[in-house]
Amino acid sequence: MPEQPHSPRPVYETALGASSPDRITLLGHDLAEDVMGTVGFGELAFWLATQRRPAPGEVRVFEAVLAALADHGFTPTAIVTRLTYLSAPDSVQGALAAGLLGGGSRFLGVTEDCGRFLHDVLESVEGPLPTDDAGWDALALATVTARREARAFVPGLGHHVHKQGDPRTPRLLRITAEEGLLGPHLALFSAIGRVHPPVLGKTLPLNGAGVCGAALADLGLPLELLRGFALLARTAGLIGQLAEELRHPVGNDIFLSVDLNNRSVAPDPYPHQPSRPHQPDRSQQH
Repeated sequence: MPEQPHSPRPVYETALGASSPDRITLLGHDLAEDVMGTVGFGELAFWLATQRRPAPGEVRVFEAVLAALADHGFTPTAIVTRLTYLSAPDSVQGALAAGLLGGGSRFLGVTEDCGRFLHDVLESVEGPLPTDDAGWDALALATVTARREARAFVPGLGHHVHKQGDPRTPRLLRITAEEGLLGPHLALFSAIGRVHPPVLGKTLPLNGAGVCGAALADLGLPLELLRGFALLARTAGLIGQLAEELRHPVGNDIFLSVDLNNRSVAPDPYPHQPSRPHQPDRSQQH
């Protein structure tokens, strides 16, 4: 039989990591010679996501965001990581994954939600964006009023602990201003903080997760990845939680505090479950 011609091998192009027998390239650079020991991890993470090398000011803001989101103590993400490690100490990856999977709309996901929300408002503006505080305040007032009328909350507004002000917020605003990177997302978010009390009838702080989302959006990072950067930061925090659990374990105490203090109660059927129609006894039918 005549030999069949070989099909050409598929080519998968990437500007990220690629290996040959004697060299590894990353973002067009020699990994061993040009990146290792030269590029910090925060800079590299930014570079990998954008495929452009960030300026030093961008690195400072980006790493400030990572530091702000790394660890907040015994949050649900930290507790589940410790408890998963208690249950499966042979699976560090499982414990870390359990904590990361808990990053959602109440914890960590606010970073993405706020960035997207601010971006959508800015995209809806017809004509040029405001250039002074009065203009930003007017836009913020219209935004908060519309959310109030829609009975919707403003992402990034309010905090369950820092009710008088989240200490991360003014610090990150100062850093972005110092680096000349306080852009429209942060300007709008700051204005929301100024104008919302009369509309909502109360004063709420701009929380750190929200200001982080605004800062990341001002850096031009993809909105689709904002939660990913929050999870990147929290990974470091969860590793810290596991390291402390090894030295000073509390996971078993958390488990036993529930296990030894539960009490049996009568069943409580889900209230919206439809009643099932009567089914005839088919055992007597022929």
